[in-house]
Amino acid sequence: MCYFRPRDILCCLLAAFIAAPVVANAQSIDTAFSTYGRLIRAALSTAPFPHPKRADGHKYRDSLYSAADHYRDSSVAIFVPKGFRRSLTTDFVVYFHGWFNNIDSVLRQYRLIEQFMDSKKNAILVIPEGPRNAPNSYGGKLEDENGFKKFMTDVVKVLVKTKIVRSKQVGRIILAGHSGGYNVMSYIVLRGGMNAHIKELYLFDAWYGQTEKFTYWLDHFKGRIVNIYTEQGGTKWETEAVMEDLDGWHIPYAATEDTLVTQRLFHRNRLLFLHTDLTHNNVVSVRNAFRDYLSSSVLTNRVIDRRK
Repeated sequence: MCYFRPRDILCCLLAAFIAAPVVANAQSIDTAFSTYGRLIRAALSTAPFPHPKRADGHKYRDSLYSAADHYRDSSVAIFVPKGFRRSLTTDFVVYFHGWFNNIDSVLRQYRLIEQFMDSKKNAILVIPEGPRNAPNSYGGKLEDENGFKKFMTDVVKVLVKTKIVRSKQVGRIILAGHSGGYNVMSYIVLRGGMNAHIKELYLFDAWYGQTEKFTYWLDHFKGRIVNIYTEQGGTKWETEAVMEDLDGWHIPYAATEDTLVTQRLFHRNRLLFLHTDLTHNNVVSVRNAFRDYLSSSVLTNRVIDRRK
């Protein structure tokens, strides 16, 4: 099944609610996070960009977003928290940013590393650069057949080379995305080659479409989706349509306000829809949603050595 909102409506809504914050240079940002752990920046050939479909850039409305400025950055941020313990497999949380954003802007604006640390999970956070500061949801090479599998293989190689992990075996994976990040997530669960490892999806005011891909994944794999949606972010219509279908199919799910969600609801439901009074750009961090979803996840906790 598929419920696509007209693209022009989606574009208008996203452009209206997303703005690119001004951030310091990458080196100062990396230093700022050093108290939390180690932030590695790698340029990977399997990162989303560059990609042939954006070799000439991308035109949105009357503006051309050039390949040089927006679709050539192969950067990937890899954060290893203090207290991370190596094991036979390594768990990952992969976060995808939305429109008019980049790695550094989301690290600052949404406090991803701080929330990740507070979740106390023994995993590694990965943030690939998407369309950089551009109004576009395209996921580049991560939308290709087995593109995500190749990407994760290269991420693990970086971790082995830097002696953070010894094993090349990937454990459990959680995908999270805000706004336009939904599109690449949908293709990853469709044909990314890692569905045996992907256990949870977090959609932060991001369920604009690709519903058939998400529901196929739910039907064929034992995972969980947490979807938070706003009144004005453009995702309410699609979310309500999904819930209507689930009711018709007698498929269980839970729906409540984000301020009323409990750990019991998190743990007992594979499908959780959270309505919020927050605005589009506030859903990730204002109430520490990223932290709380991770805290309730299947990932194991870090063992804190309190002797230090």
